[in-house]
Amino acid sequence: MKKTVLTIAIATSLAFGTLGTQATLAKSVETPQQQSLKALDKKVFNSINADNIFDNIDYLSRTPRVAGTDSEYEAVQFIKSQFESYGYEAEIQPFTFFGYTPPSTLELAVDGYGGELEPGTFTYAVSGNVSGELVYAGLGKSEELQDMDLTGKIALIKRGELSFADKVLNAAERGAAGVIIFNNSDGSLSGTLGGPNENFVPVVSLSKAEGEALLAQLNNGIELTASLNIEGAKFGEKDSYNVIATKEPTNRRKATDDIIVVGSHHDSVAGAPGANDDASGTAMTLELARVMKNVPTDTEIRFITFGAEENGLLGSSHYVENLSEDEIERTIANFNLDMVGSKDAGDLVMLTLDGEPNLVTELAQKSSTLLNGEPTPFGQGGRSDHVPFAEAGIPAALFIHSPTEPWYHSPEDTIDKISKEKLQDVAEIVAVAVFDQARFNSMGPKPNKLPKVKAAPEMKQKQDIR
Repeated sequence: MKKTVLTIAIATSLAFGTLGTQATLAKSVETPQQQSLKALDKKVFNSINADNIFDNIDYLSRTPRVAGTDSEYEAVQFIKSQFESYGYEAEIQPFTFFGYTPPSTLELAVDGYGGELEPGTFTYAVSGNVSGELVYAGLGKSEELQDMDLTGKIALIKRGELSFADKVLNAAERGAAGVIIFNNSDGSLSGTLGGPNENFVPVVSLSKAEGEALLAQLNNGIELTASLNIEGAKFGEKDSYNVIATKEPTNRRKATDDIIVVGSHHDSVAGAPGANDDASGTAMTLELARVMKNVPTDTEIRFITFGAEENGLLGSSHYVENLSEDEIERTIANFNLDMVGSKDAGDLVMLTLDGEPNLVTELAQKSSTLLNGEPTPFGQGGRSDHVPFAEAGIPAALFIHSPTEPWYHSPEDTIDKISKEKLQDVAEIVAVAVFDQARFNSMGPKPNKLPKVKAAPEMKQKQDIR
């Protein structure tokens, strides 16, 4: 990532793009676009502070924020108080979902193995205390297991090809008392079984190195006995929350009926502090709300953090489903900020549900070209909170760095992995894009709004299932 255009040169670059070289050599007459950019420079652009974003990430990521837990509720109260400190009247929008409580105890011991093991869990894994002979069961495919008797044994299975749930169910069908799934790439492993199932047996995850070490001993003829102890895992109704702060148009008489939504999700997966996923997006939403609070705009801007994204985009779905038809028609853009700060991830991209450009991508490509000298690329992708908006016909895009960092959904997603430079870059791009659309008409012509088109539904699950 590079900054090829400095803040001090913004007006100059716009002048060359709008008037041409000869015109700028003549007596300067400011265009409405230049006036708009100067207002942005003073009121928004120069006010964005990556330190503020970083500090809020640091606070939020001190503990995992699993939806439906006390830690999520504490994060919600913090977000609400931050919005209120900026001068907003923040609203908490509660909703109920059938959720999963991760285990309070997770233990794995392997007799005959001298190394250390750090097991991980899967969402919807069941409680149980089981032990048995450890046997290798390949990828856990039905055809691999059809001639195996796993009765009372612990199946060691490699990640790949099948969903985690299918691996567990296939092993259970052959009589396995428990399952260990190890990663097929470097790093720890976490994911989901997709939902509750009474046929699940206790299952834990291991890293690639740990799994291969166990497999090497089995291949050398060493007999191993594994014991799994999972306690406290359970299913039931839970409460989660969206937090909404609304910036009303500055002058109602000159206001449009349009609504722009800038949002992120505040929950994380079990065991992960979620500094990048998605305390980074939450903290950036807060900072954008702060710097835009007193900026003159003719458009309503809603700053929202969503709950239970990791459970299947539940918070954003609840928000969209409870909009009136009029509100859906008036909502012209959703900027979704998810995983926007990891120093170990790739470059910034935008993802739309159908892979097609829309108002959000056009605004952001215009602003990123102005700021960085080149447009931020976009492609197709779902699995985040822009999906319910797109399905309702609202122009929406996910802002994310690709490829993702190696410790996505892991305990290593911590504050020390966050890049202030990336935070500043994304915040500036989104701030300029939002202001470009929300400023008063007197400050220059706005981009043309594209017709709304409903997108095809997308699988509403971000967490790894295989």
